[in-house]
Amino acid sequence: MKILVAPKGRGAHRTIARALAAAEAGAVISIAPGEYPEALRLERRVTLEPAAGAGSVVIRPVESPALTVAAADCLVRGLVLRGQDPAQPLVRVEDGSGLTLEDCGLSHGRVEVLGSAGVPADPDGGPLPLTVDDDLRAQLDDPVAGGVLVLRHTRLHGAHHTALHLDGDARARAEDSIIDSVEGIGVVLSGAAVLLAERLRVSEVSGSALRARGNSRLLVRDARLSGAGRHGVLVQDTARAKVEDCRIDGVAMSGVQLDHEARAELTDCRVTRAGGSALAAGGTTRLIANGCRIVEPAANGLLALGDATAEAVNCQLSRTGFSALHFADRSTGTVLGTIVADSREHAVAVTDSASAELTGCTLTGAVMCGAQVTDAARLTMRGSRVVGGETGVRVRSSGESELRECAIGGQSKGGVEIGTDATVALLATSVTGVGSAGVTVDSGARLRMEGGGVYGAGGSGLVVWQGTEPQVRGVRIERAGKNGILVGEKARGLFEHCDVSVTTFPALHIGADAEPVFRGCRVFDCEQDVGTANGAKPTFEECVSVRVGSATLTGGPIGTGPKGGGGPAGPGTGPGSPPAVPQDINGGTGPASADDPEAGLADAGEAEPEPETLEELLAELDELVGLDGVKGDVGGMVKLMQMVRMREEAGLPAPPLSRHLVFAGNPGTGKTTVARLYGRLLKALGLLGKGHLVEVDRSALVGEYVGHTGPKTTEAFQRARGGVLFIDEAYALVPAGVANDFGGEAIATLVKLMEDHRDEVVVIAAGYPQDMDRFIGSNPGLSSRFTRTLLFADYTSQELVSIVEHHAQLHSYELSDGARDRLAAYVEAIPRDDRFGNGRTARQLFQAMTERQAMRVSELTSPEAQQLMTLREEDLPL
Repeated sequence: MKILVAPKGRGAHRTIARALAAAEAGAVISIAPGEYPEALRLERRVTLEPAAGAGSVVIRPVESPALTVAAADCLVRGLVLRGQDPAQPLVRVEDGSGLTLEDCGLSHGRVEVLGSAGVPADPDGGPLPLTVDDDLRAQLDDPVAGGVLVLRHTRLHGAHHTALHLDGDARARAEDSIIDSVEGIGVVLSGAAVLLAERLRVSEVSGSALRARGNSRLLVRDARLSGAGRHGVLVQDTARAKVEDCRIDGVAMSGVQLDHEARAELTDCRVTRAGGSALAAGGTTRLIANGCRIVEPAANGLLALGDATAEAVNCQLSRTGFSALHFADRSTGTVLGTIVADSREHAVAVTDSASAELTGCTLTGAVMCGAQVTDAARLTMRGSRVVGGETGVRVRSSGESELRECAIGGQSKGGVEIGTDATVALLATSVTGVGSAGVTVDSGARLRMEGGGVYGAGGSGLVVWQGTEPQVRGVRIERAGKNGILVGEKARGLFEHCDVSVTTFPALHIGADAEPVFRGCRVFDCEQDVGTANGAKPTFEECVSVRVGSATLTGGPIGTGPKGGGGPAGPGTGPGSPPAVPQDINGGTGPASADDPEAGLADAGEAEPEPETLEELLAELDELVGLDGVKGDVGGMVKLMQMVRMREEAGLPAPPLSRHLVFAGNPGTGKTTVARLYGRLLKALGLLGKGHLVEVDRSALVGEYVGHTGPKTTEAFQRARGGVLFIDEAYALVPAGVANDFGGEAIATLVKLMEDHRDEVVVIAAGYPQDMDRFIGSNPGLSSRFTRTLLFADYTSQELVSIVEHHAQLHSYELSDGARDRLAAYVEAIPRDDRFGNGRTARQLFQAMTERQAMRVSELTSPEAQQLMTLREEDLPL
């Protein structure tokens, strides 16, 4: 039966309402073009459609709603519905009724689908009942369910509060539809409502794009959610959500947020440019992300709080503003086969009482740590890689952590740092090519290390601090820049069947009153095998030295050869002494500083060095490659400070002088090296008592909760008294576009401490040139104290070549003429992008050349010494 609606013509109804009154169930009402100021109510199964095609009929009632559906299986096709009040319902589907909107345009009002209230929640909290389409389709067709809505190729536009609201046990399906320009939330599910959305587009909403609360169920496939003023998907209470193959972009807060007891599964989703964390779970929620990609959120990539459980499988997270994976409070995290790249803080942070387990993951390029564990948190890593960043893994937690079959390498500072009271097991784990110590064990920490090794550390391979008793077995340490194993004052521990080779300082250093036991250990190819401080009492059982210039393990005051049970050591280091520490062009010079885990220990047993003279230090500064402008600035400041001292000694008032500095430059341009020299220069001038350098970053100053930041900043400042506090990437204390950050409290505390101890500590704030103005402008007290900025320019290609040659000379290599020529061309071709590391790049290039040379020479039967020393052009990376 077909009924016509037209302003004139025989047999046509003049209004839609009259046509509805005359229609029987199943009738099709065809409407002539025009605008109809009617409020319609469908009480029988009917179809409304335009006679002249989609968009030709506009229904604009004087009062809301424009359309009320009180019957099942109604169809509205191709109509335009416009409300008068965008905060009022435009379409209402009553409980037990059903409506399909196809090719329609709705504006200035919401669509609401009603259902019965009081539907009980899932009592057992079982898995999502949305794993198969048919399950949900059956619910949509359930005759005893609430209202049912189907949207196909339909646009909801210009509503207030929400565009689509499902309540009670309402059901809805949205296919190829658009929701936009909403002053509020795109879709709200409450009660026990269910929504299946496929190819839905939601944009320009001031609230969340999708919100599921109560005991509702949400299944979204191939959706595009962009520009939401709050979250992309918000799941609360006991609601469940399954989000597949969706794109969430540019939302102001979290891409996906879970609260209370909600559950959500994400598969093959991409979350980009979230204003908060990309994925966030709190309360007792459970979040599973499989095959998802997260790019450039302003905060964390995945954040778990409260008692939440979060799982990431085969995901990729890159360029996160905060730590990429952050597990806090009592949350639990499981991460499998996931890649984390270029986090601006840590790749993984585990805090409070949280626990995290990572398997088969790669963590690369974090600005701070690959993984940091604090408070009482626990971390387990298996078969994972940590590449680059400042520190590989830092554990400062009273909980137990384990690294098994992991590879850590390329950090500018340490490989694994184990803090006071931490308990860590390193099993078959390797540390390679780090800038400082390979593994550091702080006082009171507990380490069990079996298998694996430390290779090419810039500092000592394994550093054991005062009062510790590590258990180390079957570990190899090669090419350490200082000692192989450094046992600090009063430390103990058992070292079994370990091999140490090619170290710059004595392979084994034993601190004052230390009593370690070495059993079945071997030392190869070192200038000196053992160095001891006064009162050291090591025990050596079946230890040997091979090809060692000054050996004690094969006959001397310590031990009695291969079978020797060592007795107390005499004073001094025995015959020979460690070579002088040459300048490191890429950061770190001379004696160990107070912030170095090996400070005062690597040279233990030697006579107290003579005080450094101003002339020696200025000569050391002048020997640095490049940095001509910085050298001139520092030289000028030294002359000014000399004049100040002379005026003071003459009884004249000193002119105002601020010793605090801003070091502005890209990574690897020598900022830390110059900062360390600056402290030593001030000591030589008598302006600082110690001149040591304490290097910190945001993580060392800013706490995780209210009241934590002030004490952390104060503790770091106190360690620097008498020397220099070097704040690396200081601008991270003022994150761009982030309000109410604890970094402001750290800055305020720092300003007060600088005033209270103005003559005891020099503060140097370092970072990218374009970001340091933001840091200085964040607090009025900073601009008055940091009045001088030193600009560290990027190294030229020729300067980078000189740095590579310096490293070669330092490690007894030499470049062939062909290698030198090709090296210059290779360096010139390196892109100067955000991955360019200046001096660090040069150091990594030298390391790559030595590794390729080693592979080449290993194929020779009996290589000569010259062949072992020469780096040829084929040793350059391809």
